[in-house]
Amino acid sequence: MGKKILLLGNLGSPNTPTTEDVRRYLDEFLMDERVIDIPFLLRYILVKGIIVPFRAPKSAKKYKTIWTKAGSPLITITNQLAALVQEKTSMPVYVCMRYANPTPKFSLDAIQREHPDAEEVIFLPLYPHYAMSSYETAVEHVKANHEQGSYSFKLSVIKPYYKDEKYIHALAESIRPFLKEKYDHILFSYHGIPVRHLKKTDSTKKHCITCDNCCNTASEAHEVCYRHQVKVTTELVAQKLGIKENEFSLSFQSRLGSDKWLQPYTAEQLKQFPQKGIKNLLVVSPAFVSDCLETLEEIHVEGKEEFEESGGEHFVTVPCLNTDTLWIEAIDHLIKKHLS
Repeated sequence: MGKKILLLGNLGSPNTPTTEDVRRYLDEFLMDERVIDIPFLLRYILVKGIIVPFRAPKSAKKYKTIWTKAGSPLITITNQLAALVQEKTSMPVYVCMRYANPTPKFSLDAIQREHPDAEEVIFLPLYPHYAMSSYETAVEHVKANHEQGSYSFKLSVIKPYYKDEKYIHALAESIRPFLKEKYDHILFSYHGIPVRHLKKTDSTKKHCITCDNCCNTASEAHEVCYRHQVKVTTELVAQKLGIKENEFSLSFQSRLGSDKWLQPYTAEQLKQFPQKGIKNLLVVSPAFVSDCLETLEEIHVEGKEEFEESGGEHFVTVPCLNTDTLWIEAIDHLIKKHLS
């Protein structure tokens, strides 16, 4: 076998938590046609004229609350993960981000320069589930950069691993220690996407959101259906941990705009739970493998405040997999499965 290189891909982060850098980051992120999928001119006016000018200062304040001496938590954790995976696999490991730095071109150029004998770069998107605005855009961005460069190595991509046994095991075991304490309910909060994205990625064009109980009805559309995949992840983890059906639920966070997004919404659930007698809550965020703004601030700070202001008493969040040993073993397993 020729020399293999692993390239880990994550979402990205502003270079600094300043309004200027956050504005630059949001510009790139929200101008992605797979994130806001409307005609370019309308997207340009909406993003650069409305969303970013108002959102950047607010987001900068939020980033400052989670920023560490080492920088962005997401970037720091991803780099730490890369170093540990390299130790585990003895395979050179590089990192790139979909937005901001390091870019795919930067990392691919470094691989070409530092490993001229490399025959294959294996790209592992750090997104367990397929979504047009996360997994797909990350893959297509790296593919485009690879095609545009004069690289001597080929590029291959690891498929979504939302039901992979080792990933499920790592996720379940990261939750297990928290179950020593009794909770009224366990909420699995996933990043949200517009409903129309499900219909766009549905290769059959007649399954997602169009037939009854579509997530539980067999279809080739499930290979790229975010809602089906997060449902499977949740159920497999619950089964592994022995959590009963009435003891957990899933929801979706991080809405943007007024379009219809996947429901139920996390923010609304957090406000409603206390009125239903759920005062003691455990929250898990399986869509994110690295702690970031969405987990550290949106859930752990804002979500906690919403829950407690509505009458909740005890709010606990499970950290993302980050650099967990079982997660590193799962990545090693995914690589070996991919190569075989």
